[in-house]
Amino acid sequence: MVKYELIEHTADIGIRVRGKDLKDLFKNAALAMFDIILEKQELPVSKKTKTTIEQKAEGLEELFINWLNELLSLSSAKELIFTDFEISRLDKNNLSAVAIGGNIKDYKVGKEVKAATYHQLKIEESKTGWLAEIIFDV
Repeated sequence: MVKYELIEHTADIGIRVRGKDLKDLFKNAALAMFDIILEKQELPVSKKTKTTIEQKAEGLEELFINWLNELLSLSSAKELIFTDFEISRLDKNNLSAVAIGGNIKDYKVGKEVKAATYHQLKIEESKTGWLAEIIFDV
């Protein structure tokens, strides 16, 4: 299954991401976001760092946006690029996860993603799993 595809947007970058369940959807959205940020890996990653993330929200859409924006914030503050995610708990209001990544100096950054936005946000369940469309402010 294709994890994500770019969707057209005039000024920003949009993606359509899929997942077999909610955990898979959240993980694939985060992987897609960092894939957009990176041009390509330049150097072997010297050391992996694990960062624990806990999020609470009023609903699924808020939780999804908070998750992605928290990853962007932590990436910037800790100078890390996250390349894997282990989501241990996820419901429509709560998320517990570990983000795994390396020092930003080990990567070549292409685009700067400033934020995940609510603009044209769509999250829906289908017979084959979950689908989300999200626009990133770049």
